[in-house]
Amino acid sequence: MGKRAWLLAAVLLAFSLTVQAALNFPALTGRVVDNAQMIDPAVREQLTQQLQALEQTSGDQIVVVTVPDLQGVPIEDFGYQLGRAWGIGQKGKDNGALLIVARDEHKIRIEVGYGLEGVLTDAQSWVIINQVIAPAFKAGNYSKGISDGVAAMLQVVGGDPLAVPAHVSEANFAKQNPGISIGLFILLLAVLWLCNRMGLPVGAILLAILSSSGRGGGGGGGGGGFRGGGGGFGGGGASGGW
Repeated sequence: MGKRAWLLAAVLLAFSLTVQAALNFPALTGRVVDNAQMIDPAVREQLTQQLQALEQTSGDQIVVVTVPDLQGVPIEDFGYQLGRAWGIGQKGKDNGALLIVARDEHKIRIEVGYGLEGVLTDAQSWVIINQVIAPAFKAGNYSKGISDGVAAMLQVVGGDPLAVPAHVSEANFAKQNPGISIGLFILLLAVLWLCNRMGLPVGAILLAILSSSGRGGGGGGGGGGFRGGGGGFGGGGASGGW
């Protein structure tokens, strides 16, 4: 391998490692990752069985994750990066979704893979968060809110959409694609400037980075025989709080 090729590989590796190191995600240990200990054990088991049945019948993957905090980033950025890191959904079909709850920030996010955006739309996700999950959370019943939220997600991906209020429509949602946050965007510019100074092919490097940013990384490992299938995410979904 020539010197320029080695330099190109080093630049891409450094950028990739920096992106991955920006956030510390919990391990994908199953279909319910209750890292913040917000779900009753019996409900965790029930949700696991429901989500396993969904995957067996349709191939769709939905994962529930609770985290203590968002490590200082918006939940949209956290959800997008987590979806990519875990690779939820099947590669090529991108039929995965995440229900994310951040305990300390009181934030909720439904992150939707490319392949489910047509059914689990931004508006449907908004309704699930604000009309199903948040009321139970405000009453202090986290297990019920998450259980009811998953039931609503299963209903929607099964082809039975929820009623959407008149003031809520897809037009209200600007697609949020936080694949490159402000800090990482600055880093990207610095990397490209350095590559240009070194005489490396900036266009090819940018294409490789954007290609990596847009799709999952081949599936995250998990315990209990469960792992992501390499699904991709593009920032679809909705966020809310309680």
